[in-house]
Amino acid sequence: MTETETLSRTERRKLRTRQALVTAAQQLLAEERTAVSVLEITTLADVGNGSFYNHFATKEELFDAAVLAVIDEHGAAMDRLTEGITDPAEAFTQSFRMTGRLHRRMPSMSRIVVNSGPKLLASNTGLLPRARRDITAAIAAGRFRASDPELALTIASGAALSLAVLLLEAPERDDAAATDAVTAQLLRGFGLTESETTSLIELPLPEPIL
Repeated sequence: MTETETLSRTERRKLRTRQALVTAAQQLLAEERTAVSVLEITTLADVGNGSFYNHFATKEELFDAAVLAVIDEHGAAMDRLTEGITDPAEAFTQSFRMTGRLHRRMPSMSRIVVNSGPKLLASNTGLLPRARRDITAAIAAGRFRASDPELALTIASGAALSLAVLLLEAPERDDAAATDAVTAQLLRGFGLTESETTSLIELPLPEPIL
């Protein structure tokens, strides 16, 4: 029996209301329309105005929850897609390549990431801790020859955010080619040889991402 099935009708209704508010906030974030009233948010979510404060104390709290939901969902998806990969350098490479390709496939998510960029770079959730895990493991295994994991993470996260901006602002650009080029530059910067870099970049991606 799932957790949802064990919840009471009232609890399920509360969850649906909260999710509707979060979804509305994600739409507003993607559209850069955060200077809205609570009434506008609840109208977009199609829930009662008074129900807002049953879940969130402020608009800022709601928008934070909306961003967190996006990055947590994406991070969990990357974990599922890289499950079983034992080489941390490969896990990092595949996650970066898949994330870059998702900007065109999930533009709303991409815009939330871009519009919330500085906040995400300081987050302890989503992709950042997962990238830190893979980079640290790759250095420990001798796959990445970088001396400072946090500096390597800073370079990678900055490249990921800049790539997202580029792909949103230049729709004519080939997202797969651009993503793989950036990934290759990162791998070279982390000390991989040209042959090692090429081997990782040429690995097939899961079919849902292709």
